[in-house]
Amino acid sequence: MPDKKQFSLKTICYFLIICACFACNSHYTPKPTGYFRIDFPKHQYQIFDKPGYPYSFEYPLYAQIIQDTSFFEDKPENPYWINIDFPRFNARIYVSYKEIGPNKFDKLKDDAYKMTFKHSYKASSIEDSLMITPLGVTGVFFNVGGNAATAKQFFVSDSTRHFLRGALYFDTTPNSDSLGIVNDFLQADMMHLINTLRWK
Repeated sequence: MPDKKQFSLKTICYFLIICACFACNSHYTPKPTGYFRIDFPKHQYQIFDKPGYPYSFEYPLYAQIIQDTSFFEDKPENPYWINIDFPRFNARIYVSYKEIGPNKFDKLKDDAYKMTFKHSYKASSIEDSLMITPLGVTGVFFNVGGNAATAKQFFVSDSTRHFLRGALYFDTTPNSDSLGIVNDFLQADMMHLINTLRWK
């Protein structure tokens, strides 16, 4: 009788070892990294045309405009600097305006390029595209690839009186994979702003 018990115990052990061996040979496929699904609102716009401002444009209904009161702890040189906030995406477009005359156009343009290329140490690429809007506004749009702090920047000007620059930032650690789809969504809003921009 003890032999039968030993035999059945050995049989069960062998069976478990064989099952374990086969289990180890199964293929495991790891799941790719995923991100939260984002439900985007419909692109709808309203006009920003505040009295006294030297420009007007259309911006999204899901954004808020706040006057910018500080520039690196200094005061902006004029009251026409604004922030376009997107609370839903924890994002902001910093918009700065400078008058040409007291400022030289070539210097403003060079400064805009320098500010963009300051991100080159984190960027995988920087592409600039010349723009001419249906309203005759000209400028340059920058796409910054990689994990730079800002992926979208632009400047527009009439080269004689007005110069306006914008840069999109997120209040989070830059990650081109997780922010890519939001960057693309907000780029459409930036392009709409540029295409509806009018000088006064």
